[in-house]
Amino acid sequence: MDHAEGSTQNAAHRVPVCYRHPDRETGVRCTRCERPICPECMVSASVGFQCPECVRGSTGTGPAPAASRPRTIAGGSVTADPRLVTKILIGINLAVFLAQLAVGNSFTDHFELIGRAHFSLFGPDEGVAEGQYYRLVTSMFLHGGYAHILFNMLSLWWIGGPLEAALGRARYLALYFVSGLAGSALTYLLADPTQQSLGASGAIFGLFGATGVLMRRLNYDLRPLVALLVINLIITFTPAMHIAWEAHIGGLVAGVAVGYAMVHAPRRRRTLVQYGACAVVLAVVVVLTLVRTAQLT
Repeated sequence: MDHAEGSTQNAAHRVPVCYRHPDRETGVRCTRCERPICPECMVSASVGFQCPECVRGSTGTGPAPAASRPRTIAGGSVTADPRLVTKILIGINLAVFLAQLAVGNSFTDHFELIGRAHFSLFGPDEGVAEGQYYRLVTSMFLHGGYAHILFNMLSLWWIGGPLEAALGRARYLALYFVSGLAGSALTYLLADPTQQSLGASGAIFGLFGATGVLMRRLNYDLRPLVALLVINLIITFTPAMHIAWEAHIGGLVAGVAVGYAMVHAPRRRRTLVQYGACAVVLAVVVVLTLVRTAQLT
């Protein structure tokens, strides 16, 4: 009896969800069909709001209003293959890894992240401090062995795929590169300039951070993600693993910051806020890089 009463009370207090976006709670209903609609689906009418289907029904067979086009929670376009960018990123990482295996250490030495060092006894100094800024990007696609790339690509698929579907392709790609660059910049700033660093982990930790923000926004249980993140951080700070913790922390912080802007930006200025946040993080990356370069030259 008590259980039945509790269930009835919970049902009475349950917030309706948008009929087109089941992951979004809403208190607004279409004034014509009374179906619950979220802000993305609201079309202003003379009285209240209407859903896209009712608007089309009243305007004939002409083009549907902009609001009728499905959008992700971050405002991105819903696509037929919501994991396409993730697949492309995995493909690029695998292709670069095959190039490392085929060419050898000379390939890795030329593209990995290093502050300032020389690879041969009489060779010139090389590294970001010597103007090789491309290393901040190329090091994101290099890996140090089979286990390294396997772990990173599995993480990218498990975390990146759902996140791409939630954000949309352009926003997801911006998040990935901004997080990776933030990890590279913090490594360049804090690590020994002769320390070699490589891997997609900085970008992937950024996806972890953004996923946490998204799950909190949707009121999902964060405990599994927190447990996975804690395990990864323990591994990161284990001395025997020789992991560049700076890349992980830099990517994580950037991912949380950009992810928050992606899912919490006000609708009217959403694009400006989202890409503005990316620009701010990139500006920080540039400042950190210039400061470290000035220290080393």
